[in-house]
This record gives sequence, structure tokens and C-alpha cells, in this order.
Amino acid sequence: MNKKIFAILVATMFISMLGFGIVVPLLPIYADQLGATPIEIGLINGGFGIAVLVFLPLVGRLSDRIGRKVFLCSGLAVLIIASLGFIWAQNPLQLILVRCFQGLGASMHLPVAQAYLGDITPEGQEGRWMGRFNGVLFSAVGLGPLIGGLLTDLFSASTTFLVMAALCAVGLIATITLLPEVPKKTAKEKESTVFTSLKKSSKLKGAFAFQMANGFVMACMMTFLPLFANQNLGLSVSLIGLLIASQTPMALLQSYTGTLADKYSRRILVTAGGTVAIIFIVLLPMANSFWPLLAMYVLIAAGIAFAIPSVAAYVVEEGRTLGMGTSMAMLMMAMQIGTGVGPIMLGGIVEFAGIKSAFYSAAGILLIGLAVFSWFIRKRH
Repeated sequence: MNKKIFAILVATMFISMLGFGIVVPLLPIYADQLGATPIEIGLINGGFGIAVLVFLPLVGRLSDRIGRKVFLCSGLAVLIIASLGFIWAQNPLQLILVRCFQGLGASMHLPVAQAYLGDITPEGQEGRWMGRFNGVLFSAVGLGPLIGGLLTDLFSASTTFLVMAALCAVGLIATITLLPEVPKKTAKEKESTVFTSLKKSSKLKGAFAFQMANGFVMACMMTFLPLFANQNLGLSVSLIGLLIASQTPMALLQSYTGTLADKYSRRILVTAGGTVAIIFIVLLPMANSFWPLLAMYVLIAAGIAFAIPSVAAYVVEEGRTLGMGTSMAMLMMAMQIGTGVGPIMLGGIVEFAGIKSAFYSAAGILLIGLAVFSWFIRKRH
């Protein structure tokens, strides 16, 4: 592993994902203030995932052919424009359009960065380096909401969006000036699409199922946890940002759990982590104040932190055979199905059954995803 390149890659991703995370506690409340219904709020968050789904298969395959850096830079440029677009948006429809455009930028950025990491990761160390990468990545997503909440309460929503654009601009400059293009790992088989890769690999099928279910959980937490905390518990945007930022220590735990994934059974780590997350997602709506809500959210994040590096390690293994960009695009596509369809589906459920039903539904979907993962990995081995 070239540690210098790894450090530059992680630093640029941290900066850009910090900017991305800033909007998390603000957007559902901001949309609610503009008169959005629960389904429209779901569409605002879901538009991001839907746009990623449309562009991701093409981006992953092209990055295997053309190279990674051009997509990293293009994606960050789109994210800068989208950040400024939030200031322009004055109604739910405009917010949906901006989120779709933001999804285009994300589809060119995050999966290509993961493929870049896969290119430079030594065999047998997939869990360790993917765990460290994801730990820093989720730490940025966790710290972003805290910063966003404070900026919104102290200044305004427009200030928060401007800071988000500025951070993405710093990430773009650092990527252009500091990050070299590296040789791509050549696939050992004929280059595959995302869909043919899934047909060929039971490991990818299992990883896809769990990651998609995890996307539904993330959609629930990013869309309906801020609303639940604000409407049911009366928490401010700053406290909601602090709540979401509490996942940061658990995200950093992935540096350790990634190492475990190289030493012990990855299937057991995913099963144990997923089970813990399911239990506390079910208990979360019972929280009646900030501290119980915080404790349950941290435990959910801890469960996911044990599972994700093992899932990513399976994908890196298969990427060496089927194409790293294609395989990482598959992993993000699974997440974006959850984060794209999840807010819309859960928004419809909330319309009829109340906001707590979103959490119970997310727990059920994660249980199904975990069962499918276990089946395909058991079948594979």
C-alpha cells in the first residue's frame, strides 16, 4: 500500500464528505418549512439516490476504461454547483431537482474513490484498508451534521449551503493538485457490467442485499430521525446535528473492525453487527428524550461499523476478477437503491401510520437483507 497516496485520497474524501454531511440535519427540516409533505420530503432525499442509480453503472464501467481522476474531479465540480443550487431552491419541486443534480455528482465521486482505493490495496488486506477508508468517510458524514446544525442555528440555512460548496471546492483543488492517476487493476475476466457481475458472483449478491438494506436504514436515519427528534422531542437543529455526529467514534471503529475482517469470519461479523443494529432500530422510537435517543443511535452505528468493512472486503476480492470500478459501482448502487427508494417508500408509510413506523419498517428491511446475505455467503462457501 502506498500510504502517501492513501493519505491524500482519504484527506480529499474527508473534506468533500464533510461538506456533504453538513446538509443532513438541515434538509428535512428546511423542506418541511417550505411546505413539503412527508412523501415530498422522501422524494427530496430519494431524488439523490435515484439520480445515482441512473448514472452509476455507466460511471463505474467508464472509470475502469478511462481512469479514476477525471471522474473524481468532475463529480466534485457538480457537487459545488449543487450546493449553491440549494440556495436557489424555494419550493419542494426545486429541492427535488437540486438533489437529483447532487446525485449525479456523487455517482462520479464516491464509488470511483473506492475503486481507486481498491486499485492500490494489497491482496489479503482488503478489510484493513477499506475499514480505515470507511471509518474516515463516515466520520466526515458524522461531523458534518454537527457543523451544519451549528451554522444553521447561529447564522442561516444559506450560510450552511455556502460552506458546503466551499468544502467541496477545497476537495476539488486538492484532488487536482495532489492526487496522481494510478494504474487500474486489470480484470481477470472479460469486463463485466454491474448486472452481469451480480449474476457471476454469490459474494456480490450477498453484499448487494445487505448494502441495499443498509441504504434503507440510512435513508430512515437521515430523513426521519431529524423530523422525529424535532417534532416529537423538540430538539433544535444543533442538537440534531450533535446526535448524528455521535456516529463518528463508531465510524472510526471501522479501522479496527476492518482488521478483524481479515482475520476472522466476515459472515459472522456482518451477522452480529446487523443483528445489533436491528434491535436498536426497533427500540429507537421508544426514546422520550435526547440521551436515550443518543444511546440507541450510537449502538445502531456500532452494529453497522462491525458489518460494513467485511461487506466491502468481499467486493474488493471480486473486483480483482470482475473489474474494480464495476464492483464498487455495484456496492454504491445497492446503497443508493436503499437511499433512493427508501425515503419515498418510508414517506408513504409515515403518511398513513405515523413517523415511528419508518423505524420499524427499516428494521424489518435490514433483517431481510441480512438473511439474504447469509444465504448467498453460505451458498458460496
